[in-house]
Amino acid sequence: MAILGSGMAGSLLAAVLARNGVKVVLLDAGTHPRFAVGESTIPYTSAMTRVIADRYDVPEIKPLASFRGIQRAISHNSGKKQNFGFVYHREGQLQNPEEINQLVVPTALRTESHLFRQDVDAYLYAVAVRHGARPLSGTRVAEIDIDPDRGVLLRTHDGDRIRASYVVDASGHRSPLVEQFGLREEPTRARHHSRSLFTHMLGVRPFDRSPTATLHRQPSPWHEGTLHHVFDGGWLWVIPFDNHRESTNPLCSVGLTLDPRRFPADDRSPQQEFDDFLHRFPEIAWQFTDAVAVRPWVSTGRLQYSTKQVVGERFCLTSHAAGFIDALYSRGLTNTLDVVNALAWRLIQSSRDGIWSTERFDYVESLQQGLFDVHDDLVYSSFVAFRDYHLWNAMYRTWLIGTVLGTMVLEDAYFSFLRTRDDGRLRALEQTDHPGSPFPVSEQFNQLGPFTRDLCVAVEDGTLAAETASSRLFDRIRDADFIPPSFGLANPSNHWFHATPPKMLQAVWWSRTQAPPHIGRPIRGAIGGFARSRVRPH
Repeated sequence: MAILGSGMAGSLLAAVLARNGVKVVLLDAGTHPRFAVGESTIPYTSAMTRVIADRYDVPEIKPLASFRGIQRAISHNSGKKQNFGFVYHREGQLQNPEEINQLVVPTALRTESHLFRQDVDAYLYAVAVRHGARPLSGTRVAEIDIDPDRGVLLRTHDGDRIRASYVVDASGHRSPLVEQFGLREEPTRARHHSRSLFTHMLGVRPFDRSPTATLHRQPSPWHEGTLHHVFDGGWLWVIPFDNHRESTNPLCSVGLTLDPRRFPADDRSPQQEFDDFLHRFPEIAWQFTDAVAVRPWVSTGRLQYSTKQVVGERFCLTSHAAGFIDALYSRGLTNTLDVVNALAWRLIQSSRDGIWSTERFDYVESLQQGLFDVHDDLVYSSFVAFRDYHLWNAMYRTWLIGTVLGTMVLEDAYFSFLRTRDDGRLRALEQTDHPGSPFPVSEQFNQLGPFTRDLCVAVEDGTLAAETASSRLFDRIRDADFIPPSFGLANPSNHWFHATPPKMLQAVWWSRTQAPPHIGRPIRGAIGGFARSRVRPH
């Protein structure tokens, strides 16, 4: 078994396979430690991390599922994430303190993390090697020959030949498999357009101390989470690693993502472009008064790329080799873990029975393509909604609903697996008409994304007013049968989601008395599992 790329996807998959008796060679053109983005976890990410750790019996992976676990076992250089914060800005105007949104991660359940990726990736790489994966760092693949009957032959630039039964390309955008077999979709089918410039900075001020934020009434400090400054045409991320007492890392991840049709790239340096942007938004600029970049800026062209085919004879691409949309909503790590989880048990089974048919991996193809399309709709709609706060205030809830309820479905299956050790409970999650959906059990929810996208297409075309689109979206949310009323998401004046214990108890009551059974069961199972885990932590 050959894996190309020793980043998070490749090392995680290699650790799982090696732990379960599969002979793995892990190739990478580079070495660790190294800079990487994709630094912000979400509750679904942490839930899937625990699924993978327990399902495949790799206990070293489990610390990655919690802030405390990372601090204890991996690195004090990572930050904490207690919330997703969104502050809406208009160029040339004072920030309206009523135009903010926040999702708070309940401290009673967990604290998410800001991953200092060079430490985390190096840790996972070491776990894979410790379990028996054969490391080949500094090894660049020059050619790949695939014989459906005999397997894979890799030729390196140094002239070495490596034979394997199967190859997984986890190398990212410059995928050797994609380049050799012409798998990239040209042009990409992605509707969304964005480009980005990003770096790590020193001296970024906590936004809570700014004159702007003194008027904000959000439940959780901005500095304790991932802060998104959003505006017409883009967004800026602020991901601090120094936001807790145990941190040994003074750095902050900063990235500016723009629609290139609104903000075309020119001959300015990334630093100059960033500085010019701050001049246009002085209330954001306050946060960067003393900030300096500590590494070269990365400036990209269009971020979106896609692939015609993810699975083929004796090969598979993982998420970032297959495609990418945008860092908005921190879906990159989640998509990676989803694909690793679905791919791993199939590879283990194939290594044991010698059956490497593409049919066995069909679901991975559907999953990866579904993850791409769902995220494309979500981010495209969000960028259109950035034009008008009322529309953004409605649009943001469609993401929130999916991430919260989708996590509950996964947690319900996980807690059931812990009780029974029946892998069928986890495989049942693949029996869906909506692979790639964050909340696949609700048909109504899976109509909400296309409905929102179509509204935003009409807004972008100028055939529908943003205020009308917002009103229709709130009507749809108000009529939904899958949203616990205690969440308050149908109320436009409720700008944050804070799952306090009373609200969770109300959600449980609703799940027993009013919710459709296929919605109520996973909500009860997830909340019940959390309650039991607080008494008897796993």
